[in-house]
Amino acid sequence: MSGTDRLQGAVPEMSAAAAAEQIPPDATVVTSGFGSVGYPKAVPLAIADSDRQRSLTVITGGSVGEEIDTELVQSEDMRRRFPYLGTQTARDAANAGDLAFHDEHISQLADGVRSGQFGSVDVALIEAVATGRDWLIPGPCIGQTPGYVEAADQLIVEVNRAQPRGVRQLHDIYCPSLPPDRAPIPLENPTGRIGDEYVTFDPEKLAAVVETDRRDSTYDFRDPTETDRTIAANLGSFLGAETERNPALAESVRVQFGVGSLGNALASTLADIDIGGRDLVYYGEVIQDGVLDLLDAGRLAGASATSLALTQEGQDRFIDSIDEYSDDIVLRPSSVSNGAELIQRFGVVTINTALEVDLHGHVNSTHIDGTHVINGVGGSGDFNRNALVTVAALPSSAKGGETSRVVPMVPHVDHTKHDIDVVVTEQGVADLRGKEPRERADELVSVAHPSFRAALREYIGRGRQYGGHAPRDLETALSWPRERQQSE
Repeated sequence: MSGTDRLQGAVPEMSAAAAAEQIPPDATVVTSGFGSVGYPKAVPLAIADSDRQRSLTVITGGSVGEEIDTELVQSEDMRRRFPYLGTQTARDAANAGDLAFHDEHISQLADGVRSGQFGSVDVALIEAVATGRDWLIPGPCIGQTPGYVEAADQLIVEVNRAQPRGVRQLHDIYCPSLPPDRAPIPLENPTGRIGDEYVTFDPEKLAAVVETDRRDSTYDFRDPTETDRTIAANLGSFLGAETERNPALAESVRVQFGVGSLGNALASTLADIDIGGRDLVYYGEVIQDGVLDLLDAGRLAGASATSLALTQEGQDRFIDSIDEYSDDIVLRPSSVSNGAELIQRFGVVTINTALEVDLHGHVNSTHIDGTHVINGVGGSGDFNRNALVTVAALPSSAKGGETSRVVPMVPHVDHTKHDIDVVVTEQGVADLRGKEPRERADELVSVAHPSFRAALREYIGRGRQYGGHAPRDLETALSWPRERQQSE
């Protein structure tokens, strides 16, 4: 079997429009894609352009591009969506109630689909760089593809000639068995390899193969702000000290960063952090430009993820040097990259961003004002719950200093206080480990913006009048204005 074979009579080649007609009007469709990479493009556009109205449930691997999260929303062909919102159009529809959106932890998604927790799966719509009658080679994203292909009744493959064939060198495709027959994942180090470069399937499933030539959407990371740089400096000071005191980091440091502009900026700063000559390894779910920067600078011993979430410049850089990067980068299924077993085994230090954190350490990362979803929890919960050390990084204020991001009580909880060890803002580091609720509150006020500290301390004082193990003034917490109280 060769991943570079041309498509010939062994597979049912057809146009995107013809392939779209294979999808029932009320189908549940699972797709490849993660970090706006490796998702199908031609068939979703054909569905949106068709006169045939559909009411689809679409379950992707993670974030995808406008071909799915804009066009299928605007055409009203997608009515239910899992597990992440990749465009403003999709967010607006979910917040208006026009798109039924269900959030889900990434590590559990493939198992849920394979075990029928979201109903039967009619079609898997998968992008690949090559396919045959019973195999396909994914592109620069593995995501949930192996589990989705297994679960679906039918398979449609888009072979995208714009994706580099050489990406197969990065693949390590290992699909854990479903419980109760699941064995330990036999991966002994973060950048080891235990799997294949292709996904196999029952040839009876293959309904259509569509040739395309369309590049992925790209990320557009903003330039780091002065606040970003100060947060990075505070994080660097913490990591430097932690590597000296934590015996689990005595020989190497394994880190993960959440996707986004701040996460990318924080990853880039690792080149300047003194970790005492230890090996630095990236073990996460997405590789951003900042990780490529670290590899190019010789600061990373290797990187493991499920997808490449890159800017246009980052994609070009990766394609131009794909053979060199294949020595250092491994791409795995999400059930492996985000699996609790491996995050715990490797002792990952995880750094994820947040919208706001409250004085007990609960974190809101997905809903503005507790009501309006902006994306989804993604893989942050997988890493926060299982990391050796969990760090939440965020600016202390928003809206030009008018809004505090350290609040009495978050209106939506994505990560409970039990999963958050450290909070870093541009004001400093709050190490919450081993601290009881009153101590945690005092620590968190210290990293709030100075404009809001007096009001937060007043709130703490009122809460302590009520007593209890976790003092709260619920009346004030629930009425805390969106435009936060600032000291005069």
